[in-house]
Amino acid sequence: MAVVIPVRNEEDWLPACLTAVDAARVHFLRTIPRVLVSVTVVLDRCTDRSWSAAQSVPGISVIAGAFGSVGAARDAGVRFALGRSRSLPEGTWVANTDADTLVPRDWLVEHYRLSSEYQLVLGTVRPTATTENAPLLRSWSQSYVPGDGHHHVHGANLGIGGRTYLDLGGFHPLAQDEDVNLANRAKAGGSTWKASGSMRVTTSSRTVGRVPSGFSTYLRGLT
Repeated sequence: MAVVIPVRNEEDWLPACLTAVDAARVHFLRTIPRVLVSVTVVLDRCTDRSWSAAQSVPGISVIAGAFGSVGAARDAGVRFALGRSRSLPEGTWVANTDADTLVPRDWLVEHYRLSSEYQLVLGTVRPTATTENAPLLRSWSQSYVPGDGHHHVHGANLGIGGRTYLDLGGFHPLAQDEDVNLANRAKAGGSTWKASGSMRVTTSSRTVGRVPSGFSTYLRGLT
């Protein structure tokens, strides 16, 4: 199991993200022994204290560079993780999330369960709730489909087999929609896939994000 997290100036969110990922890793290792879990953080052109934040949880690999886009950063992280895996790509599952996202404790266990049947799994998200954003969450819930068979694609909650990833050519170096692009290529290429409602994460409800037209832009449109 390889977890990959791209980061662009996320010093405020990253410690909580990594703490949640580490809790999922510990739960996974206790539930499914003898399967190793790696976590790779990819710092892309960070000018804040994201590097220090990435060190807040031990046992995490950190790579840094001027990758230039979220797609290129994700790809660098996945290829780094696959290169360091003790298994061949066909024996490695890549669980992708984002630095402003909190995964539940059973997140990796659910990835592992679905990986036995599918080459691509698309999970769902739920924005963080605050005392100020109740109207936003109401608008979001009216249009969001959270169950199995949903039509959403989120880089914050996407799993893919290592061999499938490499055969598809990986995430393309796109500034946005790199996750949708990868999912579309996987579907068109005949990969087995599932849109899962049981695999859900909590992501930031901010309306100003790190990419030109990501989830934060969608939320801003709802306001």
